[in-house]
Formats: sequence, C-alpha cells, structure tokens
Amino acid sequence: MTDDFHHYEPAKGHGLKHDPIASIVGPRPIGWIATRAPDGRVNLAPYSFFNLFNYKPPIVAFASIGWKDTIRNVQDSGEFVVNLATRELAEQVNQSSAAVPSDVNEFELAGLAQAPCLQVLAPRVAQSPVALECRVTQVQQLAGLDGTKVDTWMVFGEVVVVHIAKALLRDGVYDTAAARPILRGGGPADYFEVTPQALFKLYRPK
Repeated sequence: MTDDFHHYEPAKGHGLKHDPIASIVGPRPIGWIATRAPDGRVNLAPYSFFNLFNYKPPIVAFASIGWKDTIRNVQDSGEFVVNLATRELAEQVNQSSAAVPSDVNEFELAGLAQAPCLQVLAPRVAQSPVALECRVTQVQQLAGLDGTKVDTWMVFGEVVVVHIAKALLRDGVYDTAAARPILRGGGPADYFEVTPQALFKLYRPK
C-alpha cells in the first residue's frame, strides 16, 4: 500500500469529515415513493437507495434507513408508486423529505397534485412525467456479516403499470435526458442532473 490512497475499514470508522461511501456509489437514482395507508392517508418520500433490478418482469427496489411510514404502508397495502424525481421538481422532492408526523400529507406540504393510478390505490405525482405503479414482492430487513439485523428495510416491487408523458417519447424511444432526472451524489447536499451533454454511447462487444 502507498500513501497515495486513504485506506479504512468501515467498521472502524472512515476518519473523514463525511462518510464517502454514499458519494463513491453514486450518483444514485431517486425513488420518489408514494403510498397509501389503510385509513386513506397518503405519504410521499424520496429514497436514494433505489434502482431497477430486472427487465422482465420489471422489478424495482428501494431501502429505508429506519422503519418509516412508507414501509408500514407498503407492508399493509402491498403496493407503492415510484414517481420520477426531475430537476423541475427538485425543490418539491426535497420538501417531501421532511420528517413530519404521519398525519401530514407530503403532497400538500410540497404543493403537489395527486393523480389516480390504474391498478394501485396509492396516487402518483401529477406533475411528474413518469410514474411506475408497483406491487410489493418482498420486504426484507437487512443484516450485517454477523447476522445482526440493521435498522434498514428493503422493499422489492414488480412494476405493473408505467405512465410516461408522450413528450418524452422520441420516435418510440424514451429520452432519458429530456426528463432531466436528478440523482443523489452523497455529501450533505450534493445532487446531479442528467443532461444531453453528459451522454456518450458504448455498444456491447459482439
């Protein structure tokens, strides 16, 4: 090992001003998750531990650090909606991350309208150009190497309906950059935006 690298074992601490792991594994997509509780209350919250993990059927997953309203709602209802977090809606995404009581409607808190879904009872964000209606397939509490459970819950869901604004479809191809999705970059406040200027192409070897 050389002095050109900073080395650390996470179990012993990183020795830096801010944990670098979330910045290294990033930027990460944001799952802007909408759910509905059995009593009808709705919840909306962003999760940056989120991604797509299968094509057919399409399966997405997100993780919540701590047992939150979102996890309770998906356990009770068996469904959720992923709304695309975009640059245009970045402030509203941030507002919906506030730690507020369960009876606070984050749609109203962030000045967002609700739109009905086709197969799930949870609403989607009307202003978001893309929404994925999902049915829960698994909810799992994560554990460390020694088997000890950690206070993080992972939710997997199969996408059963996709909503896409037609303006984002160019000759039948979804235009990722046109949607201007935002990504979490780690650090206390770092985000990134997907832009056309950031695009480059690589084709798989034959």
